[in-house]
Amino acid sequence: MTPPTAARPTTEPRPPTERAASWLRVRLGRAVVLAYATALLLPGPGLWLRRPQALPLTHLTVHTGPLLLSLVLFSAGLQVPVRALGHLLRRPTALLAGLMLHLAIPLAVVPLVAFLLRRTPDTDGGSGLLTAMILTVAMPVAAGATVWTDKGEGDQPTMVGLVLASTLASPLTTPFLLATLAPLLSGGYADTLAATGRLAEGGFALTAVVLPCAGGLLGALVLPARWLGRLRGTVAPSALAGSLVLTYVNACGALGAVLARPRPLLFAAALGVACLVCGLSFALGRVAARVLRLEAAVASSLTLACGMNNSSASAVLITASLPGKPHLLLPVLAYGLLQKAAASRIVTRPQPSRCGC
Repeated sequence: MTPPTAARPTTEPRPPTERAASWLRVRLGRAVVLAYATALLLPGPGLWLRRPQALPLTHLTVHTGPLLLSLVLFSAGLQVPVRALGHLLRRPTALLAGLMLHLAIPLAVVPLVAFLLRRTPDTDGGSGLLTAMILTVAMPVAAGATVWTDKGEGDQPTMVGLVLASTLASPLTTPFLLATLAPLLSGGYADTLAATGRLAEGGFALTAVVLPCAGGLLGALVLPARWLGRLRGTVAPSALAGSLVLTYVNACGALGAVLARPRPLLFAAALGVACLVCGLSFALGRVAARVLRLEAAVASSLTLACGMNNSSASAVLITASLPGKPHLLLPVLAYGLLQKAAASRIVTRPQPSRCGC
C-alpha cells in the first residue's frame, strides 16, 4: 500500500502593509536622505505640521512631533521579545555596561567638544551648538537601533533591552545629564538648558517617551498571540512611516531657517560638531565592547547603542523649549543622519569567521 503523501506546508502571503514595511526597512537610509531632500525642496507641509493642530469638533490641540514620537516608541515596546529579555537579565553584563556608557559617554565627550568650541571665534563659545548636542546625547537609545541590529548580525535582545532600559530610565537620566553639563554653557543657554531639564523631568520624558514605550510593552505581555500579531502588523508599518514623517517635519524647521538666512559657517560648524560627537560615541562604544570581550553580536549591539541616541526626541524637545532658535536643529539633524550612516557601516562590516581564518 502506498503511504499517503505528506501535505506540503503552505505559507500565507504577508499583508501589503507588512510587505511595504519590509521594503522600506531595507531602504531606510535612503528614505531618510529623501526625507531631508523633501524638506529642502518642499518645506511647506512640514512647517504646517510643526504648528499645533486643532482637533475637529473639540477644543483640543495636538502637537505632531510628540504624537509621532509616541507612536514610534509604542511600536518599539510592542515588539519587545519578552522571553529573550529574560535570558538577557540572567546575563546582564552588556545591559549594565550599555546603561553605564549611556551616562559616561556624554560626560566624557561633551566637555572635550566644549573645550574645542571655545577656541572658535563664536561670541558664545559655540554654546548654541553645544546645547543641541547635549540635548541629543542625553536622550535614550534610539528605537530605530533595533532596525539596524536586525539588518546586521547584532544581538537583538541586547539591543531591545538597552532601548527599553534607557527609555524607562530617561525621566532620571535626562535631567541628570542636562543639569551636570549645563555649567559648560554661556550666554543664557545654561538657564535654558536647566529649564529644559525641568520640562523633561516634569512631563515630557514621561508622557512622550516612557508611557508610550511602557504601553507597547504591556501589550506585548498581556495580549493573546493572534491579537498581538495583528496589532504589530498594523502599528509597525505606521511607526516606520511616522518616523520618516517626523524626520521630515524636524528637517523643515531647521532647513527653512537656513534657506531664509543662509549661514554657511553655521552649517559647517553644526556638521563638524555632530560628526565629532557621533564618531567619539561610536568609538568609545567599540572600545568598551572589546575591553569587556563580548561576543561579536553583542559587541555590535552595544556599539550601536552607544552611538545611536533618539535624535527625534531631542528635536521635539528643542522645538518645545527653544521655539525661537530653529537653527539649533541643524546639528541634531546632522547627528541623526551621521548615526544612521555609521550604523550602516557597523551592521555591514564583515564578521571574522569562527575558525579564526
